[in-house]
Amino acid sequence: MTSLMSRRLLREIPQLQVLSSRAGHSHGPPLPLTKVDIGKREVVGYGSNGEITYIDSVMSPFPAIRFKEDAGEISKLREKEKGDWKKLTLAEKKALYRASFCQTLVEVEAPTGEWKSIAGIAMFLVSMGVWGYMWIKWNVYKELPHTITDEENVKAQIERMIALRVAPIEGFSSNYDYEKGEWKK
Repeated sequence: MTSLMSRRLLREIPQLQVLSSRAGHSHGPPLPLTKVDIGKREVVGYGSNGEITYIDSVMSPFPAIRFKEDAGEISKLREKEKGDWKKLTLAEKKALYRASFCQTLVEVEAPTGEWKSIAGIAMFLVSMGVWGYMWIKWNVYKELPHTITDEENVKAQIERMIALRVAPIEGFSSNYDYEKGEWKK
């Protein structure tokens, strides 16, 4: 509902006004100030940041203007509202509330279910990753090369690495004692 309300407000913008640059604080072109045409809606408070807008928010629960214009049945209820509230029916009280506010605070805080789409997309991406891994495993790396699987080749590679003294300080050859000709214990 909030997004529908903000879309409606954006459609009703009659003009753009440009802020005059402040003396000594100008950093580039001036920012546009949007003026919202509120129609015949009543201004009832300060609102969020002192702007005359309608926003459903828990952080700023009292918008500056009413949600609906006082026309027809609502204007009659506003006159009746000035009297005794015990004479108002529950439906009339709800109609007055809905004329002032689009949503209740409970409706504003209600879960949207957005987590379901996020979880679904995450699961889809994880499954695509798993399928990609399986495809690579089955199609790209079908068999390991004989230099890794054949024991004779592995022993020959180890002997060559020891003879070349590959990484003698912290690497593979650091575990070999060259004076005794055997592996360190």
